[in-house]
Amino acid sequence: MENKTEKILYITTVGDENPDKAAFPFVLANAALSMDIEATIVLQSGAVVFARKGFADTVPAGGGLPPIKKLLADYLELGGKIIVCGPCIKHRGIAESDLIDGAEVTAAAQVNIAALEADAVLVY
Repeated sequence: MENKTEKILYITTVGDENPDKAAFPFVLANAALSMDIEATIVLQSGAVVFARKGFADTVPAGGGLPPIKKLLADYLELGGKIIVCGPCIKHRGIAESDLIDGAEVTAAAQVNIAALEADAVLVY
């Protein structure tokens, strides 16, 4: 019998206006990856700014947590997946070419599929 990989989907809409809250999906997703749980972060609404190259470098650490720059780098290094809302980046004038390596631009159907495949979905 094959072991099923556990999956957690983190959906966040929080951008740099609230660094503490914005950091939590990355903190939890990094912990999941270190536990051999597949983690995917979906950036929607204001959170899409974190997929823009260099943007995370500008956000101060919040709430006693590491800076998002470090959390994001660690997350990607551990093999985490980033899904970015296509309409959300378009609305904010962010081109796909401006996104960090590994960011996948998608729309609603793919997010729904990821949610259905996940063992847990957390929303921030």
